[in-house]
Amino acid sequence: MSDSPITIRRARPADAADMARQMAHPEVYSFLMQLPLPSEEMWRARLEGFAAPDRTDVIFVAEMGGRVVGSAGLHPAPQLRRRHVAQLGISVSPEAQRQGVGRALMQTLCDYAERWAHILRLELTVFVDNLAAIALYESFDFRREGTHRGYALRDGVYVDVHAMARLHPQPPSVSWPPA
Repeated sequence: MSDSPITIRRARPADAADMARQMAHPEVYSFLMQLPLPSEEMWRARLEGFAAPDRTDVIFVAEMGGRVVGSAGLHPAPQLRRRHVAQLGISVSPEAQRQGVGRALMQTLCDYAERWAHILRLELTVFVDNLAAIALYESFDFRREGTHRGYALRDGVYVDVHAMARLHPQPPSVSWPPA
C-alpha cells in the first residue's frame, strides 16, 4: 500500500462501508470520540446528512489503492460570534499510518479552511498519549492551549486531552481604496 498514491476527495454515502470498517478498528476509535462496533447504516446516514445542501460541515476521505484509508472533517461552530472557528477531526487506518495520509488530510483541511471557508481559527482535542497525532498537529503550527483532565471515557478509564488550535497564518484582508 505504501507505493500507492494518496488521493483526497469529498466523502460520499457510498463510503459508508469503508468508514464503518475504519472506525471499527480499536487503534482508530480508541483515539477518537467514536464508539466501538459502528454500523454501515449509521455511517451511511451520517454521510447523507453531511451531503445535505444546507450543511457547512465538510468531510474528506483519503484513498490509497482505491481503498478509503483515512478521513477528516471540518465542523464550523454554530454560534454567530464564533463563525470564524471550525473544529477538526481526523483518522487514519492502522495499515496506512506513517505513510503521509494524515499529512495529506491535514494539508487539505488547512487549505480548505483558510483559502475557501474563511476560517480564522481551527480547533481540536487530542488524547495526551496520541504522540504521533500531536507531532502532526504541531508540524502544522497547532499550539497546545490547555489540558482537559478526565475528558473522555476510553476502555473504562477517564483520560486527558490537550486542546490545540491554529490561527490562520495570513488572514485575508481587503485593500482599500483599490490600487
